[in-house]
Amino acid sequence: MYLLLAFLLVPIIEIALFIQVGGIIGLWPTLAIVVLTAVLGTWLVKTQGRMALGQLQNSFQQLDDPTEPLAHGAMILVAGALLLTPGFFTDAIGFSLLMPPVRVAVFRFLSARITMTQFKMGSGTMHSRSYPGGQGDVIDGDYEDVSPKKPTRSPSGWVEGPDQD
Repeated sequence: MYLLLAFLLVPIIEIALFIQVGGIIGLWPTLAIVVLTAVLGTWLVKTQGRMALGQLQNSFQQLDDPTEPLAHGAMILVAGALLLTPGFFTDAIGFSLLMPPVRVAVFRFLSARITMTQFKMGSGTMHSRSYPGGQGDVIDGDYEDVSPKKPTRSPSGWVEGPDQD
């Protein structure tokens, strides 16, 4: 329902703003503002995106919860899409999402309404199963024997070879 409402209201708001702004400053300045905000928005998204990627890499290196840097990256991506969309309303929302305090506020608002049931870090090669019988978690893994190899002689089968302990 909210998505349908957004698809109906956003274009109506954009058209109304284009008419109002175009009536005040004229056609060519209005179009220049739209192009300028797209160019400026692209540059800002690029720089903010690099910073968010750096924060995400730091959270992985420090084994912290990467939820907030991922959410910031997603909001920057949405801001970029909004800034490339022609319009004043979408540009206002896009530029506001590029400001870190606004992103933090949106993240806190959304995280207060979302319940996380499970969070795991690590590679997907280890499997953990809990067996009935109270044994706890059993972790399956692969191993490779790296002990030095002893020279082997194969006995002929007719006689026993030397003892190779």
